[in-house]
Amino acid sequence: MLRLRQICLVASELEEAVNDLQAVFGLETCFHDPNVAKYGLKNALLPIGNKFLEVVTPFRDGTTVERFLKRRGGNGGYMVILQCDDVEERERRMQELEVRVINKLDYGPFQSIQMHPRDTGAAIIETGTDSRGDGADGPWHPAGDNWEPAVRTDVVSALVAAELQSDDPKTIANRWSEVLDVPLDKNTEGPPTLKLENAELRFVDVTDDRGEGLGNLDLKTVNRTHILQEAAARSCEIDGDTVTVCGIRFKLL
Repeated sequence: MLRLRQICLVASELEEAVNDLQAVFGLETCFHDPNVAKYGLKNALLPIGNKFLEVVTPFRDGTTVERFLKRRGGNGGYMVILQCDDVEERERRMQELEVRVINKLDYGPFQSIQMHPRDTGAAIIETGTDSRGDGADGPWHPAGDNWEPAVRTDVVSALVAAELQSDDPKTIANRWSEVLDVPLDKNTEGPPTLKLENAELRFVDVTDDRGEGLGNLDLKTVNRTHILQEAAARSCEIDGDTVTVCGIRFKLL
């Protein structure tokens, strides 16, 4: 079992980024995780159906997030966080593939590992599990213990795909396929794609001046008019069916 459960974005100003996401996509904040303070960060979690957008902001100098903001020229996509069924098995696989684990999270029922992006390409991958339940809408420690009342689906209803850009998308796709133990979809005529249980990961050429990284997210929309009006009111970039918020492009489906 491997599901997309959370996407982490970085922002230089947390409140501004969260306000934009809430206003444009009709979302609510469900949790601020105090555990990220030890990394020099503060955050907010916003559910989209049973998945989550996380925004993190550094509050002290010298953090990896601060370096990321400088390297990629501002806000943007940072981590792809997946729900798996066996973290220990995933860690053993990383050892076999010589993929460095840069962080291990242990919060009682929640266990996860984060992989070095230089060993995977494009973004940090995290795989984790919450032993209180393995359902697609089950408990998820990073989002707190009471995230369900914050779910809003009258503007957007689901996060269904993430797009990773690079100068060599085929190589990155093959590496992610190997790391995640998910075969590349052979039936698509489009870009290389990994099909998870509840979402797709696509690998595409770089289309901007920001280089390799997490560039796009696909959203199922319920009220496109609201999104476009709010995006325009907040001076967010709009390009056809795509709006840019917090440095990442959201494709409206």
